[in-house]
Amino acid sequence: MFVAPRLAPRLASAGRLYALPSQSSFRSFAAAAKANPIAVCKTSMGTFKAEIYLDKMPITASNFIALAKEGYYNGVHFHRVIPQFMAQFGCPHAKDPKSRRAGTGSPEPGTKFSNLATGAEITRNRGGCIPDELTQRISNEPGTLSMANTGQPESGGSQFFINVKHNSFLDWFDKSSPSKHPVFGKVLPEDLDLVVKITQVPTTSDNPKEPIQMESISIEGL
Repeated sequence: MFVAPRLAPRLASAGRLYALPSQSSFRSFAAAAKANPIAVCKTSMGTFKAEIYLDKMPITASNFIALAKEGYYNGVHFHRVIPQFMAQFGCPHAKDPKSRRAGTGSPEPGTKFSNLATGAEITRNRGGCIPDELTQRISNEPGTLSMANTGQPESGGSQFFINVKHNSFLDWFDKSSPSKHPVFGKVLPEDLDLVVKITQVPTTSDNPKEPIQMESISIEGL
């Protein structure tokens, strides 16, 4: 992120090869006209749920869902939290809560996932990142899940952040800054207080002094 550079992960290949979700998950989401799936995020501080915008952001949402189903996020820690701003998560290096590489990792280059809305196969690039999905004018409002990136094209992989205030300057369609962070989901209103509490824990250089682990992310509604 340009205004707060350390929000952006550097390009790096990290992680392992994982099996893809079952083919039954690849049926056209749009054709089924279902409600959006819900991510159940169980952390060491409690559980929150988030709607994932598969209807509006199928590429970004499908990438997140595939990673969650593979167990990619399980055991990873929040590596950067800032009160009145956001909580950042999703770097594979942050399985070690004090890793100096936290914030630099992405999925393995060349791994694949399915666009759950169309069935099309998508291959992550040589940085382990996905195509930019700058299509929907969804603002970085409190509770929204938004892709972290380096500011370069197609540099978002597995890392995302959860806004706890309206950070409109991060919107890809806001011209007040060069930041372009597309929103792909939102924490359910009744669970936002937990995310706010996560951003308020004591930190050292924005890293929680007491590690906050994502124990698991499961997907409901697919």
